[in-house]
Amino acid sequence: MTARTVHLPVAAQDSLSDVVGIGERAEELGYDRVWFPETWGRDAVTTLAALADRTDTIGVGTSIVNTYSRSAALLGQTAATLQEQSGGRFRLGLGPSGPAVVEGWHGQEFGNPLKRTREYVEAVRQVLSGEQVDYDGDVVQTRGFRLRQDPPEPVPEIDITGMGPKAVELAGRFADGWHALMFTQAGFEDRYADLRRGASLGNRDAEDVHTTFMLPCCALPDSDAARDLARQHLAFYVGGMGTFYRDAVARQGYEDAAETIHGAWQDGDRERAVASVSDDLLDALAAAGTPETVRQRVAKFAAVDGIDAIAVSFPRAADREVIDQTLAAVAPE
Repeated sequence: MTARTVHLPVAAQDSLSDVVGIGERAEELGYDRVWFPETWGRDAVTTLAALADRTDTIGVGTSIVNTYSRSAALLGQTAATLQEQSGGRFRLGLGPSGPAVVEGWHGQEFGNPLKRTREYVEAVRQVLSGEQVDYDGDVVQTRGFRLRQDPPEPVPEIDITGMGPKAVELAGRFADGWHALMFTQAGFEDRYADLRRGASLGNRDAEDVHTTFMLPCCALPDSDAARDLARQHLAFYVGGMGTFYRDAVARQGYEDAAETIHGAWQDGDRERAVASVSDDLLDALAAAGTPETVRQRVAKFAAVDGIDAIAVSFPRAADREVIDQTLAAVAPE
């Protein structure tokens, strides 16, 4: 059975307590895990520590923290600490992010993202083993590091994100899981073939790589209002978050739409960018409409071969009422 998880919102929440409250509500509704991404809002570590303290059974995880703003040793320490704080409920999701975040916000050169991701996975695993880490990579250099406390038990699993063929192949070869973001069903199936190839190269079974599919959802009695919020969300990511999302959508058969949305957004014409997210593209990338419609869409994605968990995410402009209605509408049965 496909697990049901929640991707906590990074925007439109007045306080840390409000964000944590969404996670508490997800636990009450029976969701398996809550993920928190780290962008330009609250940091993931503090947020997840607070969430672990106020919940009892639901899993917690990062989706994602980038591999440029923290060292591999520090990410290993962080994963060990959050595993301790959560009583064994933590899962580490990491990835390179993109130039808009890494260069624009953190002032780091966005170089060798795939090699950096692989080396981070390897080095963090060494940290979590509790043994001394002497890692001599092309990107990661760590000598003489060892956790002062006992290593975490169980050892947190490490997921990575990926949108392009080589990034997903990397996930299949080295990671415990893959986070799939901004995919149509056909697009996911294409990339899952890359994951299987990576698993084969690593002498692994692709079924042992836990795949989490991020799905923007918005379920409201007013279908048009729900779809408008989801349309705005997609336009922002395709148009305003660098070129990775634009390129990913283009690779999935929507090249003209992706270029139009990105171009309009970059020109400051937000209205045209949003209007360029057609109903077809919206339904290919999201589940938005009435509660019944959204439940059907989520179930359709959940039935796709290779998807182990659906991560319900919310439009970036969704307020708490919209989030609560959507959470309830697609909660595990």
